[in-house]
Amino acid sequence: MPTILPLALVADELARLRSVNPLVHVLTNEVVQEITANVLLAAGASPAMIVAEEEVTPFAAMSGALLINVGTLYPARLAAMRQAIASANAAGVPWTLDPVAVGVLDYRSEACREFLAAGPAAIRGNASEILALAGFAGSGRGVDTTAGSESAVTAAEQLARATGAIVAVTGETDYITDGTDTWATPWGNPIMTRVVGTGCALSALVAAFTAKADSRLDAVAAACAMAGLCGARAAGECHGPGSFKSAFLDGLYQVTPDLLRELVK
Repeated sequence: MPTILPLALVADELARLRSVNPLVHVLTNEVVQEITANVLLAAGASPAMIVAEEEVTPFAAMSGALLINVGTLYPARLAAMRQAIASANAAGVPWTLDPVAVGVLDYRSEACREFLAAGPAAIRGNASEILALAGFAGSGRGVDTTAGSESAVTAAEQLARATGAIVAVTGETDYITDGTDTWATPWGNPIMTRVVGTGCALSALVAAFTAKADSRLDAVAAACAMAGLCGARAAGECHGPGSFKSAFLDGLYQVTPDLLRELVK
């Protein structure tokens, strides 16, 4: 049975992230690079979008974490991703897979199955994506899910056990599991689905939190909690998707470990 993540743990993980200030190598889709970089900067990490095949191998090895997002996949990007993953694995750098629209199109689905075998530290996806990766019947519509996150908890747990990755299935409530223990982060707001890139940026935040993490389960869950808490706060301050984006970034920048600990009290 999933347990709600304690805010005190989120505070500890946020303090660790900001003390490490990890360099995150981001190989993401071309629609979301700006919001992804800004989310990482606001939260306390350092993003770098290095995409050339000639550069990804040395850069992945010197990074604190790597994100692989297949949203706008094409042959040159796939080749760069393969090289970056191999380099990260050789250097002991944790990497996160965001399997955008897996199960909908064969090209990306085959790539994601290949990536699963390469040993990601974490996987972050919506319910349809996690169901498809785990071999269940998915119900996606392009990059969107038509299933609730609770419907994919069992699939997430099975996928975590099969791959050794921490699996986060995100939605109205996020569920984060190592296959044995499962955290729930019941925060966020539906308006987050009206801003392009919030989910992809969360995957980058997940990658950042895995850098030098003692517990990857706690780290990934803290990343999800951060996005949800700041999203809920921004939703209460904004007038629509445009002002939400600004308020969300401000919230990620302004939240502190001490503030989270005060919320516990």
